[in-house]
Amino acid sequence: MSDLTSDILTSGVEIRRATADDVPAIVAMLADDPLGARRETPEDPAPYRAAFAAIDADPQQQLIVAVRDGRPIGTLQFTVIPGLSHRGSRRALVEAVRVHADERSRGLGSLLMRWALEEARRLDCMLLQLTSDATRLDAHRFYERLGFEASHLGFKYHL
Repeated sequence: MSDLTSDILTSGVEIRRATADDVPAIVAMLADDPLGARRETPEDPAPYRAAFAAIDADPQQQLIVAVRDGRPIGTLQFTVIPGLSHRGSRRALVEAVRVHADERSRGLGSLLMRWALEEARRLDCMLLQLTSDATRLDAHRFYERLGFEASHLGFKYHL
């Protein structure tokens, strides 16, 4: 998709910090795929409200929504991580990137990631990093098309 086509399909989209009112729509997007359906419980809003409060209170965190006509249609969480390595450089981390099912393949994911790259540069981060579940092959191709490199192998330990 050309940048022009992407711009046309994403016109009228506002990218902003999420508010507490956006949380139900964000949780619905998180739950709307095979992985999310197994781990999210949108019918129980309490843990999501508590998590939102913690994210919103942390100056290193931004929960972002893409909104069209007042409706959240995309989201990501953006974190700045201070570090000692690379001469004390800061890193930006993107998590939980989701686009509403009705809006996929129309350039919104690219728009969200462009926002994240620009925000990372604005905040003087040395890099923007993310992880993606090993089964999300379409997502991997998407990130590679945007210039991300699959340079590391990630590990998790569930507690």
